Amino acid sequence: MEPDPEPDLETLHRKTRPDAPDGFYAVEAAGLRWLAAAEPSGGARVVRVGAVGRHHIDLELLETAVPTAQAAERLGRALARTHAAGATAFGAPPLGWSGPAWIGRQRQSNRPCATWGVFYAEQRVAPFVRRAVDAGHLSVEQARVVDRACDRIAAGEFDDDLPPARIHGDLWSGNVVFTADGAVLIDPAAHGGHGLTDLAMLELFGFPDLARVRAGYHEVRAVPRDWTRLLSLHQLHPLATHTASHGPSYATSLVDAARRFA
Repeated sequence: MEPDPEPDLETLHRKTRPDAPDGFYAVEAAGLRWLAAAEPSGGARVVRVGAVGRHHIDLELLETAVPTAQAAERLGRALARTHAAGATAFGAPPLGWSGPAWIGRQRQSNRPCATWGVFYAEQRVAPFVRRAVDAGHLSVEQARVVDRACDRIAAGEFDDDLPPARIHGDLWSGNVVFTADGAVLIDPAAHGGHGLTDLAMLELFGFPDLARVRAGYHEVRAVPRDWTRLLSLHQLHPLATHTASHGPSYATSLVDAARRFA
């Protein structure tokens, strides 16, 4: 498939970070293009990428609009189709990318794994728990609760038959821009994962007309029968990252979520 042409320079805005580590914006661009490759099959609309440098990325300028219930439902269906586009493995990076990865400004890994549980426990939860402990944001006793949950996750107790999904990876409301033409995804931490991870982050931080997003998603893509119970499992990653970076105010929520599976 031919790549989309770069947007007209007049429609771009530039994100900059003078201290950006090597690959910081390149992996964002790779993730956006990988997600956008699902658009011809009805996948979610993704912001277009212009020029990329070590310290900047040029992106399509989006004109915001008021969210509507119809746009939320269309987003749910489109997100399901993006997930269905798949990935080569759990933990797989965006196609063509083999460098480092981040969520926000926190570094994380994208090493392909055969099972979701091993990937999620070892690469998405445990490293941030260690950082939170080292920063003094999580006690050793609290970390043990999360570690017990990770042991069960890595053992495969929560794996299912769904293949690796092509997920955004950081899908909170601030990374969805509503325009007159519908919702547009920005700023991903894209990788091969489980579709519930994106839905769980929307649930965790709130989203306009979330029930309509869920309804649209379920029209298109199957979810585990006990998916509502599993949402807190998929929230361990964002809760761990926030505990590590934002402080102990997130620690209680992290431990409460982990205790349900520990």
